[in-house]
Amino acid sequence: MAMSSGNESGSPMSEINVTPLVDVMLVLLIIFMITAPLMSHRIKVDLPTANPKTTDTPPLTPPMDLAIKEDGSMYLNDDSNAITDAELKSKFAVFAAMSPQPELQIRAAKDTEFRIVRKVLGEAKGSGMVHVGFMTTGKE
Repeated sequence: MAMSSGNESGSPMSEINVTPLVDVMLVLLIIFMITAPLMSHRIKVDLPTANPKTTDTPPLTPPMDLAIKEDGSMYLNDDSNAITDAELKSKFAVFAAMSPQPELQIRAAKDTEFRIVRKVLGEAKGSGMVHVGFMTTGKE
């Protein structure tokens, strides 16, 4: 490595020594030249193609459909009679014990308060329901 203590007059050297920089750049160039050919894949593998038109098999048990209106009234499986909290807890316990467990699909109205939905989710989790989905419309 070239070192200089200054010129004859004793003042500090004002030129930059680029020799270490050139050494580092040459080493990096050699590394890239060696590794670049290794980046291409030489082994050809037939990858599967996705077929979006295939349909999944329907679940063995029909899902639980819980509709929640703006005022907090709940309707299970499109029954015209509103269901109470106690009845809903007992239904959750029955459906949670099933094997395979059906999915709980919640359809809450747009203006429903979140605390109502949160209470239903807590009751479902407390009874052992693990498959929960939210139903929405496709458009805003």
